[in-house]
Order: sequence, then C-alpha cells, then structure tokens
Amino acid sequence: MTPMGILGVLFLLLALYCGTDPFKHSAISEFPDFEAYKVDMPSWEMVPTVRDKDNLLQKSEIKFLNQVQGPESMAFDPLGRGPYTGVADGRVLFWDGEKWKDFAYTSNNRSELCNPKPSPLSYLPNEHICGRPLGLRFDKNTGDLYIADAYLGLFKVGPEGGLATSIVTEAEGVPLRFTNDLDIDDEGNIYFTDSSSKYQRRNFMQLVFSSENSGRLLKYNPHTKETTVLMRNLQFPNGVSLSKNGSFLVFCEGCPGRLLKYWLKGEKAGTSEVFAILPGFPDNVRTNKDGEFWVAIHCRRSMYSHLLGLYPKLRKFILKLPVSAKIQYLLHVGGKLHATVVKYSPEGKLLQILEDSEGKVVKAVSEVEERDGKLWLGSVLMPFVAVYNLA
Repeated sequence: MTPMGILGVLFLLLALYCGTDPFKHSAISEFPDFEAYKVDMPSWEMVPTVRDKDNLLQKSEIKFLNQVQGPESMAFDPLGRGPYTGVADGRVLFWDGEKWKDFAYTSNNRSELCNPKPSPLSYLPNEHICGRPLGLRFDKNTGDLYIADAYLGLFKVGPEGGLATSIVTEAEGVPLRFTNDLDIDDEGNIYFTDSSSKYQRRNFMQLVFSSENSGRLLKYNPHTKETTVLMRNLQFPNGVSLSKNGSFLVFCEGCPGRLLKYWLKGEKAGTSEVFAILPGFPDNVRTNKDGEFWVAIHCRRSMYSHLLGLYPKLRKFILKLPVSAKIQYLLHVGGKLHATVVKYSPEGKLLQILEDSEGKVVKAVSEVEERDGKLWLGSVLMPFVAVYNLA
C-alpha cells in the first residue's frame, strides 16, 4: 500500500472512531444527543486585543483562603455590611467583620452530601440537591436578598436570613434549568438570566462546547407575580446589571463574548443592541457608583476557540476525540486559567483592563464588585476572594 493509502486508511479509522466513540473517552460521550451550534461571532478584528502588560491583578490580596469554596457573587447589604457570597455547598455566607456566618440557603437538604469538600468542583455531582447560589442582589428598599440558584430557580430571603423562599421556577411553561444572575430596579422588578433550557450548571463545559441557544433574559414582577421572557434564543446568557439611571440593562452573552444592551425606558424600550464586544468569555457584570460596568472575563478568546465557534461540525469532530472534557476545556480557554476584568463606560467604551495573564495569583474571576476604592473579585472555581486596591 502506498503512503497516501495508509494515511487514507488511518483517517478512515479515525473518522470511524470519532463517529462511534466505542470506549466512551470523549468529552461528550455521556451526551448522546449533543449537537454543536454555530456561534454568532463578531469578526476577529473586532475582538479587543489591548493588554494589561503589568499584570496588575497579581497585586491582589488573597482573602479567606480555603474558608469559602467557589464564592461566585459578592454583595453588600443596604447597611454596608458584608460581603455576602454564595458557595459551592449551597449556603449563602455573611462576613461579619471577624468570621463567616451562615446566612441563608435555598435547599432544605443539608445532609452529609453537602458537607465540606476539598475544592469547588468536588460539589458538582450534588449541587442539584444542596443548591448552588450564584448571583446575589439586595433590594435596597426592603433589605431582602434575592438569590439566583443555578438549579432551583429564583429565591428571596429576608434581612434575618434562613431558608429562602422560592419565587420563580419556570417561565412560559419552560422550567428554569440554569438560573444564573439578576438585578433589581427601583420598583422591585427582578431581571435575571436562565443560561440554558438543556444543560444544567454541572454540565457547564458541555454548554460551552455546544453553544446551544435556549438561554433567556427574564423579568419577574413581584406585584403581579408574573414572569415575562424579554429575550430568547441566547447562547449562554450570564451576568446582568442595570444602568445607573435604570433606562437600560446590560447582560453578558457568553459564547459570542459580548455585552448586550436591553432598553427598559424611552423610545427604544423593549429592543436590544450590541453594547460591547469583549476580549473573551464573560461571566458577571456589575455597575459601579459612576454608572460604569465591570465585566469579569473567564478567559480570553483565542483563534482556536474563534474558529471552533464558526465551524460547529469541526468542533463536534474534535470533541469526539478520546480527549477528556477537562483537557478540551483547557484547550478552549487557551491552555491555562487566567483572570481578566474590564471596565466599560455607560456608552460602551473600553476604559480599563486588569489581568493576571499567567494565573499566578488570580486564576479565575466570576464577578467584580467595586466598593470604597477596591475591587472584590469572586470566582466560582477558586477557594478564596481576591481584593484589588484601585488606589
């Protein structure tokens, strides 16, 4: 047989292997109905390339090491106390200035399944039982804390804490399967995201790989108890934050790597537009006192991930190779975890970028909360909170 013939046979065998995955070693072997979708990508030239050459996030202070597992969201109550944060075992914790205290929980199941484990990812198999609080927001008027639980839906708990009350579990007959983040307007309306109707948080890597578009932006009216779908067909919608004057909100759409603006008031009310193209895959977004938006970037976009976003058949072929989900995920994020946060003006102009491109100090960041000249950095993947001094 000629060399070209041998190569042809090898390619045929590889294609056969990928088509059947006989040993179930691939990243999608447990998902027989997996489909890869084309991502609504911006052109490569539009992706910001500006860098923080000084890696300023490496100057962050690491706080509460191994005292909190996967503190995604940072919140301070109307009296300025906190932070409050949701952790991987299903609890919402409160820092009283001296120690962490249990404040609230969304699941009444606090069995040994929810006991402390060595890392945030260790909790994934039981998160749907113990609950997994992600986005947190206080209603400034009532002092109530609203919680986006990834598995159980939208919850509310009073200023004294305890077992939170479920307020939304579905919208238009479709269950909330990946409730992610929220914000509250002055009238008490809750705007929140449901990242996927197909994949739950414990399968977030498969959601990234698939880029399917069942995500939704929703509104809950506490006066009428009605939940409205504002936008649908979104690819991994995530963080959401109102503008300073409440005329619009912005939210992160993870797979395309962009901030979308949804108008709430004025002539454009009920319409949306692209607010900013981001340098990578976003998580949460928060508004500071000046009306600027801090966005947590899970990782920068690489040419590899850009091309796979454009060519879903190629992506599915690669995902069927005998390579674990963890390795495929690392390839997707550029080979290693690295933290990036970016600040945008109220008009969508890129103002500032802070990085730890080597992942030496801050390996990952899920949210940026600016308070009193400091950035509080939470991460769903890390066992600590990082604090960066802006002065």
